[in-house]
Amino acid sequence: MKGTTRLRQTINSIYRWAQKNSLWVIHYNSGGCNGCDIEILDLLTPRYDVERLGILAEGSPRHADVLLCTGPVTRQSKEGLWQIYSQMPSPKWVVAVGSCSITGGVFQGSPTVLGGIDKVVPVDLYVPGCAARPEAIIAAFVQLRERIAHGK
Repeated sequence: MKGTTRLRQTINSIYRWAQKNSLWVIHYNSGGCNGCDIEILDLLTPRYDVERLGILAEGSPRHADVLLCTGPVTRQSKEGLWQIYSQMPSPKWVVAVGSCSITGGVFQGSPTVLGGIDKVVPVDLYVPGCAARPEAIIAAFVQLRERIAHGK
């Protein structure tokens, strides 16, 4: 029994190490001003070099681990957001970037805006700001990596 338990712990620690060092991210903009999108594009440039953290932009939700969301959820984008989330394999994480994706931002109260991303999918991390700076997004990824490393 002791050998089996130790083997499971070793396999789980290797699995978590691999997960935290290889986060594949898919980006979804559900609406808004595109300010956070510009910051995310800046994040992917060599200036910030997030690939050194194992973070890669992915075009398919079937290969992504992290859903990076910007903008408020509108009635029109609700179904698309849910489809992308449901196509992602488990385990998966959602990061809401910017005040619009957290609360609806300046668009809150509009008849076509439902609110933040958490109205449709569960959110693991919030990155506040209008627009959220690349440094804040990197800090969120580092925090996510630590959560994964500790099995949370």
